[in-house]
Amino acid sequence: MPVLAGFFDFFTSETTLSVFSWTIVIVCLVTGFLGTFLPILPGTTLIYAGALIHYFAMGMEASGLAWQGLVFMGILYILSLILDWFSGAIGARWFGSSKWGIIGAIIGGIVGLFFHLPGLIIGPILGVFLFEILFAKKHMKDASNSTIGTVVGGVAGMIGRVILAFGMIAWYVGDVFVVN
Repeated sequence: MPVLAGFFDFFTSETTLSVFSWTIVIVCLVTGFLGTFLPILPGTTLIYAGALIHYFAMGMEASGLAWQGLVFMGILYILSLILDWFSGAIGARWFGSSKWGIIGAIIGGIVGLFFHLPGLIIGPILGVFLFEILFAKKHMKDASNSTIGTVVGGVAGMIGRVILAFGMIAWYVGDVFVVN
C-alpha cells in the first residue's frame, strides 16, 4: 500500500496541471501543423493558440517563452491569414485575371468558408470563373486560365502556410527549449 500512496502523491495538482497543459500544447502544435495541409483545420491558429496556452498556463516567466517570441509568432500568424485570403487571388492575377476575377476569388473564398472543406476549395475557383464570365465578359478559355491561376495560387499559398507554420513551431521550440 505505501507504493500506491507514493504513486498518488506523485500526481499532485501542480503536476497534473503541468501534464494537462503540456498535452494541450502538444496537441495544438501537431494538429495545427497538420492543419496547414488540410483546409478543414485552422493550422496556424492552433499553433498560436498552443503557444499562448503554454505562456499563460505555465506562468509567463516560468514558461521559458519570451513575450517577444509571442509577438514574432503573432506576426507570422497574421501573415498566414493574409496569405490564406489572397493567395488564390494573386495566382489568378498572375495568370491574367481581371479585377473582376480577383474580386470573385476573394468573394468565393469568403462564401466558401460557410461550406467547410468543399467550399474552401471550390469557392475561390468558382468565384473567379463566374466573375470572369459574368462581369469581365471573358470567353470560356480566358476564364479557365484565370481559374487555373487560382488553383496555382492556392497551392502556392498552402506551401507558404507550411513554411510559416514551421517557422512558428521552430521559434516556439527554440525559445522554450534552447534559448531559455
